[in-house]
Amino acid sequence: MLNAHALALLEAEYPKFSDGEMQRRRAAVRDVMAQAGVDHLIYYGAGWRGSVVHWLSHWPVTTEAACVFSAGEKDVLFVHYYNHLALARRIAHEAEVKWGGPSTFQNVVEELRRRGAKPQRVGFMGQIGHDAHEILSAAFGKPVNLSKDYVRLRKVKSAEELDWFRIGSWFSDLGMQGLADNAKPGVTERELANAVERAYVGKGGATGLHFIGATPMSAPSVAAPCQYHSSRKLQKGDVVFSEISADLFGYSGQVLRTFCVDQEPTPLYRDLHDVAQAAYDAIVKTLKPGALPADVVAASGVIEKAGFTAVDDILHGYGGGYFPPVLGAASRSNGKLPEEPFVAGQLVVVQPNVTTLDGTAGVQTGDMLLITDEGAVPMHDFPPGLRVLPA
Repeated sequence: MLNAHALALLEAEYPKFSDGEMQRRRAAVRDVMAQAGVDHLIYYGAGWRGSVVHWLSHWPVTTEAACVFSAGEKDVLFVHYYNHLALARRIAHEAEVKWGGPSTFQNVVEELRRRGAKPQRVGFMGQIGHDAHEILSAAFGKPVNLSKDYVRLRKVKSAEELDWFRIGSWFSDLGMQGLADNAKPGVTERELANAVERAYVGKGGATGLHFIGATPMSAPSVAAPCQYHSSRKLQKGDVVFSEISADLFGYSGQVLRTFCVDQEPTPLYRDLHDVAQAAYDAIVKTLKPGALPADVVAASGVIEKAGFTAVDDILHGYGGGYFPPVLGAASRSNGKLPEEPFVAGQLVVVQPNVTTLDGTAGVQTGDMLLITDEGAVPMHDFPPGLRVLPA
């Protein structure tokens, strides 16, 4: 259930964080800048992505947005498309919003010069491109990359942020219910995707992703949800699996489930899902403050012991981006495992996508969870388990 604060956010014309929350974030960024010897920061996003821009200005980013941040001055946010300015000015009330013009970063350079920026004292957060990097370097020397510091600042979620993530989780659950309500013989994957979106868009949700896969349980050829939906129609005896993330201005949940269409699961799919659930339970049991990524990989060993593997990450950090740690099962190369322990207030997604070794059959189960002092708590209410549809 959503609390009163979350419900109020849904009723707002454009939801926003409190002044105290925004001040907390800005103070944290100023501390990072001081430690890095940086006087001015550019935070950047493009292509409808750029969580740092929304985090510091409320603007969720459309085509391109670059903002100049300096202690003691109001931010100046440059927005690429002129016709996006009006809305940006309504939403990004923490900043002075200007048009980016023919070259957003030339305008950024001019604003930095107006502020008296000195060489080697300019930093950035976000994925700026090669051309932007060259423009900044020509004017102020190589900019200092503080993007990893941004990821660190987002690791522990505030109480206000968690309310936004609860809304995203609720939207995601609605999307999964929309899929479950419509997964029946004769329905295409495209129609399922439409049903997913219809479940939350009218309530204020936006699509992060909805990956959907379907294949006959008797002769499987698809082991994981597909990123693009096909025109194939569901058939009696299919298995359908999905990964759904719906969000409120980038604050999303992530829920993963598997369904059987109008037929009980075959022994193979029952075994796959039992192992996936066992792996999920074992991983979640390890997730408490002080636990290490290596503990998670060890817990997932039930997958290999059963003679299966996993083709997706079994766990990744979440909440404002796809954050560390990003962990695969033991049968998938992980490289050097990170050693930073899990902490209270961290969000992760546990998602053991257990498959056969030949990659023809697989299942999904998983949720976004909040790590607390008592352990990991799911942010989702959608029931777990392998379900037969229609129920």
